[in-house]
Amino acid sequence: MTAVAVTTPEAEYLLELRIPARSDRMVMVRDLVRSAARFCGFDEAGAHDIVLAVGEACQNVILHAYEGRGDGPILLDILQNADSIILRVTDFGPAVAPAAVQPRALRDLRPGGLGTYFIQNLMDTTDFGRSPSGVGNVLQMSKKKDPSK
Repeated sequence: MTAVAVTTPEAEYLLELRIPARSDRMVMVRDLVRSAARFCGFDEAGAHDIVLAVGEACQNVILHAYEGRGDGPILLDILQNADSIILRVTDFGPAVAPAAVQPRALRDLRPGGLGTYFIQNLMDTTDFGRSPSGVGNVLQMSKKKDPSK
């Protein structure tokens, strides 16, 4: 597993958030992410996509990294650069091999398991790997402010 780079050239930090890995906190997270996306210039549809991707990533941390216990933190960093919003979701659970974090086939009809599919299709880039500290996992996602550029 590789470490995810935590530096982003010419990026400005907008928000650093540390929350307990509990589903009842996701309402606040979604509101903050929507506000950050709108601040960066995304329209409501673009902000909705970003909120959905971050929500799916956080739910995966809650369910898989911490097995629903709610006893671990989720770190959410939101940055922007000239053309993108960058979101980084970090957990401190057991390391996961990036190859194990793959979307299942859409023809495999059953509840759940589509979070990584949504994340990969809603965002322009996704990079998953071990935290640079060596403890936990990091998902870094980005979405261009104007995809036509």
